[in-house]
Amino acid sequence: MAINRREFLGAALATTLAASQAQAVAPAAKFQLGLVTYNVAQNWDLPTLLRIASEAGVAAIECRTTHKHGVEPKLTADERATVKKRFADSGVKFWGCGSVCEFHAADRAEVTRNVEECKQFLELVKDLGGRGVKVRPNGVAKGQTVEEACEQIGTALKLCGSAAADLGLEIWVEVHGAVTQVPKNTKAIMDACGHPAVGLTWNSNATDVVNGSVAEGFKLLEKHIKSCHINELTNDAAGKYPYRELFAKLAGVGYDRYTLCEVGKSVEPAKGVEYLRAYKKLWESLLPS
Repeated sequence: MAINRREFLGAALATTLAASQAQAVAPAAKFQLGLVTYNVAQNWDLPTLLRIASEAGVAAIECRTTHKHGVEPKLTADERATVKKRFADSGVKFWGCGSVCEFHAADRAEVTRNVEECKQFLELVKDLGGRGVKVRPNGVAKGQTVEEACEQIGTALKLCGSAAADLGLEIWVEVHGAVTQVPKNTKAIMDACGHPAVGLTWNSNATDVVNGSVAEGFKLLEKHIKSCHINELTNDAAGKYPYRELFAKLAGVGYDRYTLCEVGKSVEPAKGVEYLRAYKKLWESLLPS
């Protein structure tokens, strides 16, 4: 009986430890679902965008430049006040602007132009009560080595980071572009930048995945992640991207912001609520429990 009791207690302790370890690996998610207007909502005007997002239970929006919402640096002070009020009335968070500012060009004047454009987006986001501006690398200029490109991009990002910090905002560098989206190269860019106001938008790229897992790339970049784009979701093991693992890792590092739907197809407004509700339901099924 003594042996059985010891065995019982040992088994109970092992079960308790296993449960505790499981909770430590995959705590409950603190992040919410958001939406990038690229490309699902590229043809929705702002009132339509906010109505659909609110009805579908989408918590935040990143307004990608050039889309029909019209949230652009050219807005006047009065127009900015109107946009800010529309977001506030809708209950949907204005997360920030998705710019296409990029800093890899061989022409330094072009790099400077992009830095100045980024500053214009920062002023807009400040006026609208958002959190940051998404920028991107988009490859390597002809004649440059990868190392030279990462150093150049990182140096330009310091200027953007200083401007963002002055406004109490952030820069989100999208993990993007041929070569530059490879996690080790993105890390090199962040190392070259080194500004605390500059972080990353995890972009859910195929290049994140090694042997079916994002663990390697996530470990390199996790401390920099300030925003996150997600694409098509699937709830089976044969999915193209391991979102269940990604969400568990985000939860594990205490990420408490947004994973923003960025699917490469447009949806008609009449089908917007239905589409986003279905997307959210699938998203919820992939969260750690």
